[in-house]
Amino acid sequence: MWGVSPPRPLRPTSLGSRRALGALALASLLVLTACSAFSRAVKEGDTASQQQKWAEAEAAYLRALAADPEASEVTVKLREVRRAWSQVVLEEARGVHDAGDLDGAMKRLVRALELDADNVAARELLTVTLDERVAKGHVALKEDRLQDARAEFDAVLSVSPEHAGAKKGVDATQVAWARRWFGTGDGLEKAGKLGNALVAYVRADQERVGATAARERAEAVRQKLRDEVAFLVVATPVEDHAGAPDVAQRLTAGRLAAMLPTQLPLRVVTEAPAGREGVKLDLSLERVLPLKVVEDQQKTQRYLAGKTSVPNPRRAGFETKLLHAERTLEEVERKQAAVLREYLRLQGELTTLREGAERCRDRERRECLEALQECGEAARDAEKPGQVPGECNPSRCASGLCAKEEQLFAQKVIAVKEREKLLEVALDKSEGQRTEVQRNRDTVFREPVTVEEPMYSEFVYDVQLHRLTVTASVTAVMRDLLKEQVPAPLTEDYATVHEDMAHKGYDRYGVLADPVQLRNELELRVEVGDKAVADMARRVKERFDTYRGKRVEDARRGMVRPGAEDVVETAVRALLLTADAPPADVLQPLGQARGLTRPEALLGL
Repeated sequence: MWGVSPPRPLRPTSLGSRRALGALALASLLVLTACSAFSRAVKEGDTASQQQKWAEAEAAYLRALAADPEASEVTVKLREVRRAWSQVVLEEARGVHDAGDLDGAMKRLVRALELDADNVAARELLTVTLDERVAKGHVALKEDRLQDARAEFDAVLSVSPEHAGAKKGVDATQVAWARRWFGTGDGLEKAGKLGNALVAYVRADQERVGATAARERAEAVRQKLRDEVAFLVVATPVEDHAGAPDVAQRLTAGRLAAMLPTQLPLRVVTEAPAGREGVKLDLSLERVLPLKVVEDQQKTQRYLAGKTSVPNPRRAGFETKLLHAERTLEEVERKQAAVLREYLRLQGELTTLREGAERCRDRERRECLEALQECGEAARDAEKPGQVPGECNPSRCASGLCAKEEQLFAQKVIAVKEREKLLEVALDKSEGQRTEVQRNRDTVFREPVTVEEPMYSEFVYDVQLHRLTVTASVTAVMRDLLKEQVPAPLTEDYATVHEDMAHKGYDRYGVLADPVQLRNELELRVEVGDKAVADMARRVKERFDTYRGKRVEDARRGMVRPGAEDVVETAVRALLLTADAPPADVLQPLGQARGLTRPEALLGL
C-alpha cells in the first residue's frame, strides 16, 4: 500500500542566498521587459515601414536598437528604411529642381544623402544643382546684384566647402564689393565728406585687400582729417632773460612736440591760420640759479663687539608650557578622583540593592513552596475528585512583591554603567595628560639654560653732505587762439637736486673711504629744462583733452542713428581725436552700422 509522505520542512536560506535569488529575479524581469520593448518596437517599425511612414519606422527601429544594440536584423531593416526614404526624398528633390527652386532641391538632396550616402543619383543631381547655383551666382554678379551672388556662393560652400567655382565666385564678389566701396569713397571724398569717405575706403580694404588702392587713399584721407581737427600749439621763441641758452633751448617748440603723444592730432607750430582750435604759448626763462651746499653730519656704523651669555628664551617658553601642562594634569586628576568616588558610591548602593533583591526572591520562593505544599494536601483531602481547592490559587506564586526592588536594581545598574564609561574617559584623559607632561619635561631638560648672542656696538664718524641744486624760473602765458583775452602770466619754479655724502675711511670698523661724486652742473641744467618743458606739455594736453571731450560728446549724442552721414562725419573726427583710447560706445556702433569687421582700422591700427 502506497502512503503519502509528509511534506519536508523548508530549510531557511542564508542572507547571501536570498540576495542572489532577488538579483536573479530582478535581472529576469529586466530581460523580459527589454525583450517586450524590443519586440514591440520592431513590430511598430515593420508596420510603419509597410505603410511607408518612414520617419515613424526609423524612430521605432532606433528604439529597438537602444533595447538591443546587437540586433543585426534590425540594423538591416533600418538601413532598408533609410534607403527607401532617401529615394522618396530624391523624387521630391527632382520635382522641386524641375520647378526651378534650386535652394529647396539642394536641401532635399542633402537630406537624401544623409539617409543614404550611397545614393548615386542624389549625389549626381546635387552636383548639378550646386553647379547651377554657382552659375546663377555669376549671373547675379554680372548684373551687379552682389548680395544675391554672395548668398548663392555661400550656400554652395556650406554644402561643399571645396567647390572651386564657388570659391572663385566668392573672390570675385569680394573684389566687386571692394570696387563698389572704393567708388563710393571716391565720390564722397570729391563731395567733401571725408569722414564717410574714410569709412568707405576702410570697408573696401576689408572686403578684399589689394583689390583697389583703398588703403593708400584711406591713409591720405585720414591725414587730411587729422590736419583738419588738429589742435594747434603756437610756440613762440623763448625769451631768455636769465642768459642761459643751454636751458632755453630745452624749451623750444621741437622739444615741446617731442613731449606730446604722436598718435594724437597735436601740432606744434610757429604760426597758425585764423579760426583754428588751439593755444598760443609764450615762454620766458626768468632765471637759472645753481646752488651748492655742504653740510656736516654724523653717521653710525654698527659692528660686532663680542658675544655674551643670556637666558635661553626657548627654554623659558618650554617651561611655561610644562607648567601649564602640570596645572592641567592636576585639574584632570581632581575630576578623575571625583568621578571615581561617585562610581564607588554607586557600586556600594548597587551591592545593597542586589542583596535586598536576593532576600526578596528567597522569601517569595519560600512562600511559593509553602503554597504548593498546602495545595497538595488540600487536593488529597478533597471530597470530590477533580475539584480544585482554594489553596491552589496561582496568584500565590506570582505575587510580584519583588518588582519594585528589581526595578530599582535595574536602574542602579544603568547608572553604574554610565559612571563606568565616564571613569574610563577620565582615566584616558589623565593618562594622555601625563604623557604630555613627560614630553614637556624632556623638552625642557634637553634645552640649555643659557645661549650666546652677538653683542653689537656703534661707531660714530663724521661725514659731509654735498648738495647741488639747479632752479629755473619759467613764466608761461597760454591763451586760446579763438579768444582775444590774454590770461595772466604764471611763473613756476622747477628744481633739480643731486646730493652725495663724502667721508674718510676707517678700515677697522668696515667704513671705506667715500669721495664726493656729484653730477655735473650742466647735466642738472639740461634736466631742469626737460622738467619745465614736460610740465608745459602736460598743460597743453589738459587743454587738448577739454577740446576733444566736446567733440566726443557731440559724437555720442548722434549714436541714436550711427549710419547717418552727418553722424559719421562727427564720429570719425572724434575717433581721430581719441586715437590713444577710442571710446567703445562710439567706435562699435559706427562699425556695426557700416559693416566694418575691424572698426579700429579707421584709426590706422
